[in-house]
Amino acid sequence: MKPMSFDFVSRRSMVVAQHGMIASESPQAAQAGLNILRQGGNAADAAIAAAAVNNVTAPASTGIGGDCFALYYDAKTQQVTALNGSGRAPAALSIEHLARQRIHGEIPARSPHAVTVPGAARGWEDLLKQHGTMTLAAVLKDAIQYAENGCPVSPVFGASWGAPLTEQFLKNSPNTEDYLPNGKAPRVGDIVKLPGLAKTFRAVAEGGAEAFYHGETADAIVATLQALGSVMTHDDLKNHASTWGEPISIDYRGYQVLEHPPNGQGLAALIALKIAEGFDLAAYPSDSPEKLHLMIEAMRLAFADARQYIADPTVTPVPVDALLSDAYTAQRRAMISPFHAMQPPTYGMPLNTSDTIYLCVVDGQGNACSFINSLYMGFGSGIVAKNTGVFLQNRGANFVLEPGHPNALAGGKRPYHTIIPGMLLKNGAFYGTFGVMGGFMQPQGHFQVVNAMIDDGINPQEALDRPRWCLDAGTSDSVLLLEEGIPVKTMAALAAKGHRVQPVAGQMRGTFGSGQIILRDTQTGVLFGGSDPRKDGQVAAY
Repeated sequence: MKPMSFDFVSRRSMVVAQHGMIASESPQAAQAGLNILRQGGNAADAAIAAAAVNNVTAPASTGIGGDCFALYYDAKTQQVTALNGSGRAPAALSIEHLARQRIHGEIPARSPHAVTVPGAARGWEDLLKQHGTMTLAAVLKDAIQYAENGCPVSPVFGASWGAPLTEQFLKNSPNTEDYLPNGKAPRVGDIVKLPGLAKTFRAVAEGGAEAFYHGETADAIVATLQALGSVMTHDDLKNHASTWGEPISIDYRGYQVLEHPPNGQGLAALIALKIAEGFDLAAYPSDSPEKLHLMIEAMRLAFADARQYIADPTVTPVPVDALLSDAYTAQRRAMISPFHAMQPPTYGMPLNTSDTIYLCVVDGQGNACSFINSLYMGFGSGIVAKNTGVFLQNRGANFVLEPGHPNALAGGKRPYHTIIPGMLLKNGAFYGTFGVMGGFMQPQGHFQVVNAMIDDGINPQEALDRPRWCLDAGTSDSVLLLEEGIPVKTMAALAAKGHRVQPVAGQMRGTFGSGQIILRDTQTGVLFGGSDPRKDGQVAAY
């Protein structure tokens, strides 16, 4: 008998339910969230339960050593709040300090200097305190169980984990023994136990976020990083705090599209949508070169502004209102020619690569949580805090080492952040929650799924199934990546307009991210969910 194949080409229908729904990156995470909903927990409780399980099932993409952002819709108040659970650079880190280390141009992504304070642990706790009904101990039970007793490796993540380059990277990284059982990367179907992570989760379950930012876990983080040359201190961890704010939004054809405010890049998605609203996109076939060209050009302009202006707003104010104003948008839209591609703007941009977990939950009371948690690049910095199982993120790689730039590195500052949760309202009431993971693909994915659902009227699963395009932005001759499934004639027509087209197929489809969507009928409360076919995710509902 031949060995089992783990390849797949599948289609799935949209999931429909009434009492509660969660869409997540892994079936185990989705089921953990569903268990919480069945126990009477709400959307916030379920989101944290799923996020923690994803740390076990997809440890390259997400974890308690990373950051989180959330948009939360409270059904009672009909208000949406934005949680910023991202960390800051160590207070002693500066451009001058790195220059003395002979680091110029950019922060090496896999270096200890790219590690910012992990914000997820505090973010998880703060979301529960503000909106949840359960304790950290209650929602972390499934994650602890999977970490202690083991969980089988899934097909998509397993293919990445077991890739030779990934395996070698982990072998060369500090304290990664738990992630290389028997000295090698696990394969699909192997059961992996993460005792160090289980220990960390138990400490947080018993002592709250304080157990992460103080005590043994904090000692391990600081000692590990300082031994590698980082200037991270205990005070950097102790001083970390989440922040709450209001989402930024635009009206798009009668729907209110909400994004998390900067330092996240949700602003880029809103700029693109605002520009695109001036075109009758619904008049074109979904895969026509005319439609894709207009959307791509709108996204080019959005990225130009995002790269220039998005930063930590507590340090450098971001002109959100001006960038989304009707007059400014009209000026930018007028730059788009239907006949040829513009030269991409030349603002600098961080590396275009990321691993992230997005999930969304809607409970039976109509509360909704759009939640995203990330280590940034695959396995983050590659550094595990000794004996904790905690991979530390490398979000600091997104800082600019150019004095005077809004996103310039400075101690205690948050970097430009790629992770963005999205939400839709209709006439002020909750309509949907959505997200598309994958570094700088994220605002492009938001743009494309909103267009698919609102302009083209297709359901969440169809919107996620649709082939995508991606601007591999960052240089004046940016490449346009086109996913398998976009017609060859369309690719040729886009190339004729001046786009530098690169078809992408097979395992490289991960370039286009993956997403989750839940919509809610505002009259009946019926829920409609979709999960991206590019990953191992699932919609769980009852």
